[in-house]
Amino acid sequence: MSPSQMPKMILSFHEGWDELIRIHPSMTRMFAWVVLPLSLLPPAMIYYAGSNYGDIFSAGVSPSQWQTAAGVFFLAELLTVPLIAWIMYLTCRLNDVAVDYHVCFTLAAIAPIPMWLSSLVLFIPNLLVCVIVGALGLLASLLITYRGIFALFRMHEETRAMQMATVVTGAGLLAWLVLMQIVLIH
Repeated sequence: MSPSQMPKMILSFHEGWDELIRIHPSMTRMFAWVVLPLSLLPPAMIYYAGSNYGDIFSAGVSPSQWQTAAGVFFLAELLTVPLIAWIMYLTCRLNDVAVDYHVCFTLAAIAPIPMWLSSLVLFIPNLLVCVIVGALGLLASLLITYRGIFALFRMHEETRAMQMATVVTGAGLLAWLVLMQIVLIH
């Protein structure tokens, strides 16, 4: 799977997904080559933006507080991927979908890529722009979750895939809100 396929994966049930199924990357490889490097982006950007123009986001927060928030955010991100994979796995079991944890982890590692990349907007010291780009990243992640459930879990009914994606997305949104609170609390 190449980075250029990501936009296609947002819009298609097959482009990019079929190659990912064929490659069947290990969880270790997905974690080392996707989750770990990309999950470094948001904490780095949080620290950068907080240190340089943090008052735009939260007045009176010191650079050391931004550094702490970034570190806690990073650890929380690393824990969120296997947690979401586990929630996907449980959702599959409850819906009699025969999928192993490995496939769930693969989707949990790919789905947040647009949100991780959207953190690069923090180079722009404008709250409205950051919120809009963050929302677009979240929307793209939601679409990847839906398309990924359909493709990777080999679903045949779009309605059933949508139902499962709704449960997983709800859990993902809850995790995202918790991550945002971690940043805002620190």
